[in-house]
Amino acid sequence: MVAPYLRPDARRALIQLVNTGLPFLAVMASMFVALDHGILAAALLFPVGAVLLVRLFMFQHDCGHGSFFAARWANDLLGWVLGVLTLTPYTSWRGSHAIHHASAGNLDRRGIGDVTTLTLPEYLALPKWRRLAYRLYRHPLVMFGIGPIWLFFICNRIPAGNPRRRWRDWLSIIGTDAALAAMLATLVLTLGPAAVLLGWLPVMLLAASIGVWLFYIQHQFEDAYWEPRSRWDFRAAALQGASFYDLPRVLHWMTGNIGFHHIHHLSSRIPNYRLRECHEANPAFQAAPRLTLRASLKCARLALWDAERRKLVPFGA
Repeated sequence: MVAPYLRPDARRALIQLVNTGLPFLAVMASMFVALDHGILAAALLFPVGAVLLVRLFMFQHDCGHGSFFAARWANDLLGWVLGVLTLTPYTSWRGSHAIHHASAGNLDRRGIGDVTTLTLPEYLALPKWRRLAYRLYRHPLVMFGIGPIWLFFICNRIPAGNPRRRWRDWLSIIGTDAALAAMLATLVLTLGPAAVLLGWLPVMLLAASIGVWLFYIQHQFEDAYWEPRSRWDFRAAALQGASFYDLPRVLHWMTGNIGFHHIHHLSSRIPNYRLRECHEANPAFQAAPRLTLRASLKCARLALWDAERRKLVPFGA
């Protein structure tokens, strides 16, 4: 069912790069110019720059799966360059994200590349201070406000683990940090510190929050899929545990079609520009859990997996 959609198309990929990369650079340049006329004038461009950056991240995401271009070197080169713009070290992120794809919905393989989710018994067995910590972690203001800052501006900047065993991750993070420092130093020297603090930084913060929300809603919904290793099934985890985020068509464009997440988890080698085609051509895929934009907002209060009810539930449960 997915085989006809696996082949990357260099023409479509390049068109996406042009219709997103050039507007992003133009918007950022216009925003820096607008700062001369006041922060309010520049602020009008913050959401536009953030959305275009999120879309560029989706291209980097495809590169990590080897699906944006046919050639691996082209995917890796573009992924590394975009990783500097998105504050996401490409090689390091690619490894943890691959683990996420291999273990999504598996209760015995939680903890790498996913949103920390406890079962109801696990939460009740915690001491009070750890319950409070988990409640804070799952609070929307932390999850989508402080969390993106912690992830993109701190965690992604610091290598971890044994440098001998994880030298590729270390090289990826340090190399991205060095390129990012050079880019920011150039902005400061040519445009001044205000360009970074009042222009670049707000766009990054807004894009990071949007990105975390998209990743959250793809697996954190009421009728999600969680099973212990003995009963876990890859295809069921994809088609039942990854949402079909049924957004207006313009929002699908802005988010690189990542709303068709059930198909992406079923086969991560499908490029973002073929996901809609695959979904619409196969009625079986249209039966995946569907979330509208309005309905998705209610998912922010979900926090614990109730195995008896087979649902994600809020703390009030």
